[in-house]
Amino acid sequence: MGVKAEIAAYLRDEIGAIDKEAPESVALVYPSPYRVAMSSLGYQTIYRTINSIDGMAAHRAFLPDDVETWRQSGTPLLTYERMRPVANYGVIAFSVAYETELAGVIHSLELSGIPPLATDRTSRHPIVFAGGPLTFSNPLPLAPFVDAIVMGEADQSIQPVLRMIFDSVSKESALRNLATHPHVFVPALHGDILPPIDKADDARLPAFSQIMTPHTELRNMFLVEPERGCHRGCSYCVMRRSTNDGMRLVKKERVLSLVPDDAKRVGLVGAATTDHPQITEIVHALVDTGREVGLSSLRADRLNDDLMAALRRGGHRTLTTASDGASQRMREVIHRHTSEEQLRQAALLARRHGMKRLKLYLMVGLPGETNDDIDEMVELGNELSSLIPLSLGVAPFVAKRNTPLDGEPFAGINLVDARLRRLRRGVRGRVDVRATSARWAWVEYVLAQGGRAEGLAVLEAVKAGGRFSDWKRAFNALPADRPRRSLVRPTNRLGRATA
Repeated sequence: MGVKAEIAAYLRDEIGAIDKEAPESVALVYPSPYRVAMSSLGYQTIYRTINSIDGMAAHRAFLPDDVETWRQSGTPLLTYERMRPVANYGVIAFSVAYETELAGVIHSLELSGIPPLATDRTSRHPIVFAGGPLTFSNPLPLAPFVDAIVMGEADQSIQPVLRMIFDSVSKESALRNLATHPHVFVPALHGDILPPIDKADDARLPAFSQIMTPHTELRNMFLVEPERGCHRGCSYCVMRRSTNDGMRLVKKERVLSLVPDDAKRVGLVGAATTDHPQITEIVHALVDTGREVGLSSLRADRLNDDLMAALRRGGHRTLTTASDGASQRMREVIHRHTSEEQLRQAALLARRHGMKRLKLYLMVGLPGETNDDIDEMVELGNELSSLIPLSLGVAPFVAKRNTPLDGEPFAGINLVDARLRRLRRGVRGRVDVRATSARWAWVEYVLAQGGRAEGLAVLEAVKAGGRFSDWKRAFNALPADRPRRSLVRPTNRLGRATA
């Protein structure tokens, strides 16, 4: 199947796509494949928001599944709505979720025929800016590749940002104008001084799906957020209670009113969905209309028979929650106040309500962790597996900027792998263990703690082929004594420092 035929096939299966032409159009690029992008509630929200502005349109583009095959075809990166080369747009907007998507940004620009480095582009090239979840922690590695970065929640800032760009007489004047926006970072003008992250007005909540498609990680599921943010204080999390005033609730009636009649599957997403005081009522109401319901961020201390019954009626077969720390001691260290007894009760509730499996997420390599902590998880895992089939999803700890654990070292690839072997050996034959690669977690860590130099190293890694050895070589070539960049953030509009 050719490139254009593949795009046409995706479009035929979509419900809710916006077919709009306008004098001022934006190429809205997601630097990961379609199936990932269209599961992003933020990306879909910005798509709808831009298309709601008079005289403006957003046309989507995605990183191909097979970058090299696309490159060899000689076809430029195209927008789905118009089959138009991305390079032909005056404005390109990237939504970047996590650190290693920087490689996708580079590939997307190269496939478009646009120099990846902003310093290599001229006034004849499009203005390239970015936003997305990465801006909540550390967007500095992204700085070499973009002209501007919209910090934080862009629900309301996207319109004035685009207005500044389209109303400017030149690229240079557009960047000068953008530099005056309180939540826009212009690398060429601001150095490494980041503005505070933006907070959308509550009236703009919640985010919800614009397009449903079978070709995503969340097949044909309508997504809506019953809350935004989190009121808890887990010390590893960017979205903890100090970020944008913690958790903001959306009333049950508002959530239910947004679900379209033809949505048979509904996903309730957010950083702390089970902390919503009406979450059980919302799930029951959706299930009563015959819909399947998915729920993110199930907290063990919020589970009870009523909620579990609603989830089971809504099609849940696996209960997913988190331990995060491998032991009670480590959970206390990271302020994740989940007890063994609460995890035990979660397993019992899952079994009582006929679920087939319990899935538990945790991190290894946390500061101060020892083999004793891993052994405690082995003991608990074996106990829980006697109650219900158990899976462990394990991720190496990566310290993020703008959190209390900012600056904590990476435990080391060899140590993390050793801890994973110890865990697997201890639960072998009883618990399914699936772990994120320690090598790629180290790459994420270097970028999460890095700055522009680390971003430029990504370009070298991509040019060399993008294998782990290429990333390692590029990072190791950086000066060992380079100073760690502090994230300089002015106080936010509420008068509190955001760092």
